[in-house]
Amino acid sequence: MDNKRKDLSYFALRLKELLHISFPELANDLKFIDQRLKLAENTYEQAFLNGNRIDICTEIAEKVLFEDLHFSKFDLVFKVVCNEFHQLMADEELRPFSIKMLTVCETVFAQYTLTEEFADSPEFDILYTELTGIIQIWIEENGLQ
Repeated sequence: MDNKRKDLSYFALRLKELLHISFPELANDLKFIDQRLKLAENTYEQAFLNGNRIDICTEIAEKVLFEDLHFSKFDLVFKVVCNEFHQLMADEELRPFSIKMLTVCETVFAQYTLTEEFADSPEFDILYTELTGIIQIWIEENGLQ
């Protein structure tokens, strides 16, 4: 396996790991994954051809690979579920329930512009409260299915 191929599988592993953990809604989107990997591959190759060191090439390619993946809706929903509703379910049910709630919470997320800096903004606490409310309402109307 040549160095370039090794680096590309590194990118695939990094992207898939991030998607599995923080963006489960994209984890099975093969078109998205393939597009990102091709962009990272091309970026890495161009950076290398431009004379950059390997670590710089990797850094440049990762910026493309992870573009717009800085704020995870799932991570926030999971945080809300763990902090506010953990007593209602077993630990192993928290993640699957959070994945289900991600769709339910989409209408709330649509009201916000989620940038890299959003987590440090005053709006973050408002979003957290709104997510808690919509999940509470869903549980009251549907139970913990």
